[in-house]
Amino acid sequence: MTVAVFFGCAFIAFGPALALFLLTVARDPLRVIILIASAFFWLLSLLLSSLVWFIAMKATNNQDYQLQRGLLIFGVIFSVVLQEVFRFAYYKLLRKATEGLATLSEEEHSPISVQQLAYVAGLGFGIMSGAFSMINTLSDSLGPGTVGIHGESQYFFITSAFMTLALTLLHTFWGIVFFDGCEKKRWWVVGVVVALHLLVSGLTILNPLYEGTLPPAYIVMVSMGIWAFFSSGGSVQNLQCFFTCESES
Repeated sequence: MTVAVFFGCAFIAFGPALALFLLTVARDPLRVIILIASAFFWLLSLLLSSLVWFIAMKATNNQDYQLQRGLLIFGVIFSVVLQEVFRFAYYKLLRKATEGLATLSEEEHSPISVQQLAYVAGLGFGIMSGAFSMINTLSDSLGPGTVGIHGESQYFFITSAFMTLALTLLHTFWGIVFFDGCEKKRWWVVGVVVALHLLVSGLTILNPLYEGTLPPAYIVMVSMGIWAFFSSGGSVQNLQCFFTCESES
């Protein structure tokens, strides 16, 4: 049973991201490099936020429940803001890199578009974020032990997998919208991305009240997916051609 839970949750959490990687990234060396670099930037943000969290924990009273809960909320907010700062830094780095590639290219333009950069960078953020949020949970799912034996929720593993899936895709969508906002200097778009990231991350503090965390997270995910589709150049006509299997005239 534990093996079935492990593989089921792993496929739910990482299946879509793995499919996106294999179908859209793996065959292009440049995209692979961009994805790995974006994952590294996310790791740097995690390292810095973990360092601040460690110092705060050591400097405070571990027995004070209210203080520790306040530090938890502060840690979530600080981590989210730091991730978005590093997303912006990575955007700036990629823009410099594409300018350099354009000057070296015989066709005098970058071999990869800004929309593709945003998508791959967002996917790298999402995969690394999902890996760190779910690996320990998957390890525990192999046992020994029985979930909920002491009255806790029996749906911990499955809900963790679905939340990881949502966050992985959200990072991808946030990356697309964030880069688009930076390109067009629509800073309110960047602010919306940061605010929604804070909202979804803050919802996890409500756990184990899963009915109060998963539905809002998936509503935000679907909304951001639609926004990202149109931000990257999609249109209603594209959707009609896709569902009717027709080529655009």
